[in-house]
Amino acid sequence: MTADELLTTPLHDLHLELGAKMVAFAGYEMPVQYAEGIIQEHQHTRQHSGLFDVSHMGQVEVKGASAASDLERLLPIDLAMLPINQQRYSLLTNDAGGVRDDLMVCRRSETDFLLVVNAACKEADLHYLQQQVGRETCVKLLADRALLALQGPESIDVLGSLAPELKALNFMQAAACDIAGIHCFVTRSGYTGEDGFEISLAATDSLAFARRLLGFEQVQMIGLGARDSLRLEAGLCLYGHELSEQISPIEAGLDWVIAASRREGGAKAGSFPGDRQILQQIAGTVSRKRVGLRSQERAPIRAGTALTAPTGECVGTVTSGGYSPAAGAAIAMAYVANEFAKPGAELIAEVRGKQRSVQVVELPFVAHRYI
Repeated sequence: MTADELLTTPLHDLHLELGAKMVAFAGYEMPVQYAEGIIQEHQHTRQHSGLFDVSHMGQVEVKGASAASDLERLLPIDLAMLPINQQRYSLLTNDAGGVRDDLMVCRRSETDFLLVVNAACKEADLHYLQQQVGRETCVKLLADRALLALQGPESIDVLGSLAPELKALNFMQAAACDIAGIHCFVTRSGYTGEDGFEISLAATDSLAFARRLLGFEQVQMIGLGARDSLRLEAGLCLYGHELSEQISPIEAGLDWVIAASRREGGAKAGSFPGDRQILQQIAGTVSRKRVGLRSQERAPIRAGTALTAPTGECVGTVTSGGYSPAAGAAIAMAYVANEFAKPGAELIAEVRGKQRSVQVVELPFVAHRYI
């Protein structure tokens, strides 16, 4: 895909104005970093507040009297128990127990749900949802919306000064409100491991809104590079890396996503795609597991790197890797054979033709600081 064929977000001109280095990502031209660089942006978000343009992601509205029951046939959660203005992390699974996509689902009313899905999957997700729901349920992609994420410990100070009612939100709660005169739908959530907010608003209002937030000294624009290093330190999965159609939620360590009522013996046991395979894995064992890896060196261990045991057999593959400012060393996530998925296990990764010792560690690398 050429630069001329790439899509852009409503903040594209602002990224160029701020000197962003632009790259192709999920069919969009997106900022990977700004002048200060990825490490500075990463640390600024951990210490202050970072503003991310995530408008490339899909915002999908699912509405209708049967919306909750239709979605419950596709998601392994208990939507009947989800209160209004509450959000959950969930998964679209396939018939083999793999993952079509991971997403956020928020209940805005008894019959109205907002899903935020991955950019690379949104068209396929939209088609799948439309094919699976009943006639009374309307599913549409909100193409006229932007999505911004304000992340970091000082984000509440910034947004709270503009909309004091947001201070009352807890993690994964939502509210519709006016911020600086602009109508927004806000969730206290994000994908950095830090306290923060995701803000859905009309695309036509997004530039003025972003400039208003950037007027605060605590706020700095952050690119995809630091977004990736932040989520990696937080031990959070990235679709296409830690999650795919060939990886089950249980292998990924996402057992907690499967609601108690949807498990064996629950009031709504199973009844979602891949339920038999997934419930069997919960009750038994899997042959591989997602783990964290840590090296004593700084050079990153990239996705696709093979992992071998000290005896020489291949036992796993790295799915994401990079430099961790918090650790001062390289970290990674990988899938490894079950017997090597224990903290303290020593493995070998080949990096630039050299064998490097890595150690299996518990996830996350940096503790979550959600409120």
